[in-house]
Amino acid sequence: MRRALLAITGLAASTTVLVVLKGAPGAGQAAQDRPVAEAPVAPGGSAAPEPTPGGVTPSARPSASAKPTAKAGASRTPGIRSSATTRTTPAAPRTTTSAPKVTTRTVTGPVVSYRYGSLQVRITLSGSRIVDATGLGLPLDGQSGLRSDDVQARYSGSSGEVVAKQSANLNTVSGATYTSTAYKQSLQAALDKA
Repeated sequence: MRRALLAITGLAASTTVLVVLKGAPGAGQAAQDRPVAEAPVAPGGSAAPEPTPGGVTPSARPSASAKPTAKAGASRTPGIRSSATTRTTPAAPRTTTSAPKVTTRTVTGPVVSYRYGSLQVRITLSGSRIVDATGLGLPLDGQSGLRSDDVQARYSGSSGEVVAKQSANLNTVSGATYTSTAYKQSLQAALDKA
């Protein structure tokens, strides 16, 4: 059993060595037909040195420590055959399309009258997304002014509930039901216009 396993392993290893050493026929010719503009790039990122008049690049000259290869110009890619001449076609020019520019616009809802006065909502949209909202004409004095401040703080601004929810489906501000309702009505009308 061991001998059979060793024989199979040895056969597989020797077959692999033969395929690697032999390489694909004509692979060396394809490298020689490459245009100068497509010179191979050295690992440092610069182009490989140009061949000298003798046809040998300085890096390809044999040195005392270099191991000889089985066949000059042989490829080490098993199973791939290439033709004697490889022609490359120039790549088609890339065409890019820029993304459509997003327009920012402002839409103002109607004036809504309610128990403590009247107000209207103005929203700013970038494309179809709400990026800002503000209440206009809210009462400033007394108890209704405090309620207006609470509504404005909760709903308006770029970090308010209108921007977060992207709709008029807002939570009612506690203690400011009338102001909240009027704000939502004007906001919904502005969204319908947008």
